[in-house]
Amino acid sequence: MAQASERPASMRALVIDQPGGPEALHLAEVPTPTPVIEEVLVRVVAAGVNPIDAKTRAGGGASVATPAWPSILGNDFSGVVVHAPYEEYPHQPGDEVYGMARAPRIPGTYADYVVVSGMSVARKPATLGHVEAAGVPLAAMTAWGMVQLVAGASPGQRMLIHGGSGGVGHFAVQFAHHAGAHVIATGSARNQDFLRELGADEVIDYGSQRFEDVVSGLDTVIDLIGNVHDNTGSRSLGVLKPGGLLVNAPTGSWPTMMQEAAQAGIRATSYKVAPDARVLDEITALIEDGSVRVHVDRVFDLAEGADAHRLIEQGHTRGKIVLRVSDEA
Repeated sequence: MAQASERPASMRALVIDQPGGPEALHLAEVPTPTPVIEEVLVRVVAAGVNPIDAKTRAGGGASVATPAWPSILGNDFSGVVVHAPYEEYPHQPGDEVYGMARAPRIPGTYADYVVVSGMSVARKPATLGHVEAAGVPLAAMTAWGMVQLVAGASPGQRMLIHGGSGGVGHFAVQFAHHAGAHVIATGSARNQDFLRELGADEVIDYGSQRFEDVVSGLDTVIDLIGNVHDNTGSRSLGVLKPGGLLVNAPTGSWPTMMQEAAQAGIRATSYKVAPDARVLDEITALIEDGSVRVHVDRVFDLAEGADAHRLIEQGHTRGKIVLRVSDEA
């Protein structure tokens, strides 16, 4: 097992000194985190970029959990184990792994190294490089939780997925399809073919169609937009059958959701993802047998993190944005 002495004293990290715009992100030399108890030290090869990262950087999202400045953002990682917590731990130094951290409560993955709980580290899919793998954990586990754990996707279930071509959405469409559900996805005109390739049975171009004019009596809505755009969340209540279920993910996107759902006779719940290697192992199996794929839209170097945040804030990403932190070797 690798010893803590092999850990370099300092590392590069993309940090913010206080909340702000994308320009607040800058490279700095910071102390390398020290693993304790059951924690794993991973050399990060690539880090996924998620909307929650941009919200937190701007002072929303999870920013209230920031313990000190400068703060390192980033939740997704793919990389190589440097230090394992014990001799028989499943992932030993040199093993390729991926997973999800808990930024900003602990230093995140926009850095050369990250320390994470041993319960949140999974073997990287052998069929993916680190850049692709870094696009999986947070988005895929969010989609899995919404579609499988909460909505219980099953054959014949009629499920509408808003934002089906985005980071979480493109996994949600695939998981629902794999479970046998009848998948209806909303997306822009340019993503219609992409959504069909992912397994959507019906595709609605939100630019030219009102989804409530096209579908009704649905079992489930997976809401990845809420009311931040065109009251998508509120409008979704009307397309569900009595007692149908709406599952919403975007933090703070629809404050009145529970009251509106109750008035409409619809079940509704938010969803918050948690790092869980057991779930990630299930997703890994689907990736390796070809049932599920990850689409990486753009790759930026770590120093270009501000550009990555500007792009994700535009809200039109197909699949995932990833930061390349180091060489894969």
